[in-house]
Amino acid sequence: MDKLTIDILGWVGTASDLFAYYLVSTRRLRGDALSYQLINLIGGLLLTINAIYYHSMSAIAINVAWIGISVFTLRQISIAKQ
Repeated sequence: MDKLTIDILGWVGTASDLFAYYLVSTRRLRGDALSYQLINLIGGLLLTINAIYYHSMSAIAINVAWIGISVFTLRQISIAKQ
């Protein structure tokens, strides 16, 4: 991928995470809502792609943790619905 595409993915990831935070902070979504976790997962994935491209180890670490928390919570939601 070219630099512009990577930069766009990073900004979309940033916007996704900020939007999710806004929705929870204004009580439009709950923290355990499926949609909230999916928005966080997408944002984390996009930001990880960006961080890998730029070799930013600290950003990779935080976003992989962010993805892990989202995946864990999505799994918990799935188990609770069964």
